[in-house]
Amino acid sequence: MTIDILQPADGDVLGDHYLPATPSTVLWGRLPCAADAPVLTVASGDTVTFDTVSHEGVLEDQGKDPLAYFGAHGVAPEAVLTDAVEIAANLSRDPANDGPHVITGPVFVTDAAPGDLLKITVVRLEPRVPYGVISNRHGKGALAGELPRGPGSVSVFAPVEERDGALVGLLPLVEGGERVVEFPLAPFLGTMGVAVAGDERPHSVPPGAHGGNIDINLLVEGASLYLPVQVPGALAYVGDPHFAQGDGEVALTALEASLRATVRFDVVPRAEALAEFGEVQGPLVRTDEYLVPTGLDPDLDEAMRKAVRASLSLLRARYGMDEHLAYAYLSAATDFDISQVVDIVCGVHARIREADFAGVGRSRS
Repeated sequence: MTIDILQPADGDVLGDHYLPATPSTVLWGRLPCAADAPVLTVASGDTVTFDTVSHEGVLEDQGKDPLAYFGAHGVAPEAVLTDAVEIAANLSRDPANDGPHVITGPVFVTDAAPGDLLKITVVRLEPRVPYGVISNRHGKGALAGELPRGPGSVSVFAPVEERDGALVGLLPLVEGGERVVEFPLAPFLGTMGVAVAGDERPHSVPPGAHGGNIDINLLVEGASLYLPVQVPGALAYVGDPHFAQGDGEVALTALEASLRATVRFDVVPRAEALAEFGEVQGPLVRTDEYLVPTGLDPDLDEAMRKAVRASLSLLRARYGMDEHLAYAYLSAATDFDISQVVDIVCGVHARIREADFAGVGRSRS
């Protein structure tokens, strides 16, 4: 198993539409709002193949020169993505006021209207390069003020290789040592979202009801994200590609690396959404095993409480479960995981097993 370098337009395009990452199709550090013009229009049910670009290697503290940055780690020029080079050379951001993420979009989804849900299903995620970067920037991360030791940032380059038929990231035990630590890849998009109302683009770091940088590592191939539509056409976008991330994302970043992502957009009309899930106030994930309501707040304790409330609301609306019984069920049978604690707004997500409710007798698509 190997990773081919997926330069723009190289390789297979699985989607009904292809959206490359160019200076005219991406935002850097900000997310779309209602005032942004779409770069692509699709129908509900269509699939789109996006090229996404990791911010690692294009940021100012890394020289804003991907060829030089990755070349210093032994990456050949032809293995550096040309779209990353083009974005770094032609776009800029304000590091003091903007986020780091490169976002591809927005995409106008026909018939999506405020009150509906937009369902974003992850169809395929393909690594574009055989390497990534994990960073701990000064003043950020779970141990801000403690790590990194001294001023500046620490960015750790991690090559990807095949081991026993699977792809793994590799790290050494000591700086400059042999790369003997192996961890499995589980690619996902840290950012998927819809535009916010109004004419002010949100910062790309804190997640919210619009989705954005939710960093839920369950959003691998086959999973779906439901988001409340806030503007006509939804104006959806993706970015912040990850090869692997532990819950919490404690150092600040995941193994950040560019992906080619194919997703399907489906509009769930309000009446259907209410019958299916009740009133969805924020991101809701669905995997082949779990329903995953979320809680988001700058205070981690409050994020936890919001995740519990969202879970109670979902169980009540979907299954008609009495509140006190739902509360008991969550306590006995549901894991609440910390999505991340490093994005200004903390995230907690619940994992409610749908199989536990198979006896309820309701069929849900």
